[in-house]
Amino acid sequence: MTQIINQELVTPPALPISRLCSALGLSRAEYYRHSTSTTGGEQDVDLRQAIQTIAADMPAYGYRRITAQLARMGIVSNHKRVLKLMRKDGLLCLAKTAFVNTTQSQHSFTIYPNLVPSLSIDRPDQLWVADITYLHLRREVFYLAVLLDAFSRRVIGWHMDSNLAAQLAVTALRMALAQRTVTPNLVHHSDRGTQYASDAYVNLLKEQGIRISMSRTGNPYDNAKAERFIKTLKYEEIYLNDYDDLAEARFRIGDFLDEVYNHKRLHSKLGYVPPAEFEQSFSQSTRPQPVVST
Repeated sequence: MTQIINQELVTPPALPISRLCSALGLSRAEYYRHSTSTTGGEQDVDLRQAIQTIAADMPAYGYRRITAQLARMGIVSNHKRVLKLMRKDGLLCLAKTAFVNTTQSQHSFTIYPNLVPSLSIDRPDQLWVADITYLHLRREVFYLAVLLDAFSRRVIGWHMDSNLAAQLAVTALRMALAQRTVTPNLVHHSDRGTQYASDAYVNLLKEQGIRISMSRTGNPYDNAKAERFIKTLKYEEIYLNDYDDLAEARFRIGDFLDEVYNHKRLHSKLGYVPPAEFEQSFSQSTRPQPVVST
């Protein structure tokens, strides 16, 4: 009971939590869970709305990328909390498996050794990695050749076609050559597929002074960056859409590669920034500073 002492109101000190819990027959865990349920619920409403907005825009984002995007928006939340809310709202991605072999390594072309283990990659345009994947389009199968910069993971060249001829990969390579700088000792790495070992492809690399590297037979780890990108492309674009024809597929996939993947999607290996932003930050950090005379 509040007492009046010297004309002032004095409130007795609160009882310890342990005594309150004992009197009420509750565990301390139950007490804290109940005491935070109201405010926590109110906070969860705003957090869940933010998570749902991000997930609607980037439906294949996992909880770690959602947490990183929230931080970029100024919303700080523990990744475990984000995981719990995403699980509650059914926003966690489900796996989907499919396979079509696009590597034809039984051929008479020259096989080149794997140069990647001896490289130390610390800037763009030191190592380009290439791969080919497929997509089902109603009753047809189409193929996509891509090239990435291994340092920034940026897509630098791509092309889609209805067959696996060497021209598929050559066209993607020409796109990369048109928009990137061929630096001294630049290495191009791929699997041993006939497209990458063909005379047309190898001769174009040699004309540009690009060193050629190939994976060991049946070893996807030798080209892990390209393999990981292909998985991302399938789960975050191809598996989420049903294309009517090749023209629509080219447009939609091209938009994903150029706009979403390169400029918007947060990459965990780059500190949760998009590849284009990562390259820009690197360029700014290595740019020579002007000398100020005194």
